[in-house]
Amino acid sequence: MQKSRGSEDQACTKLHYDITYDDLPLSCPPGNTRVWDAHPRVYLPIEELGKVTCPYCGAEYVLINFISPKE
Repeated sequence: MQKSRGSEDQACTKLHYDITYDDLPLSCPPGNTRVWDAHPRVYLPIEELGKVTCPYCGAEYVLINFISPKE
């Protein structure tokens, strides 16, 4: 997971995250950040559209190399 802005030691300070398929399932705050000072962990359905915004903190997650599911 690549982060683009914010402090490295606090959860929910980034505005944009680039996610890979290896990072799935996706949760916010991300699993590698502190969560005690953040919002409740919520799992986000990024697989359908390739991007999703956290309803708690507004962080945007984008799935790199997104392949749209066949309909």
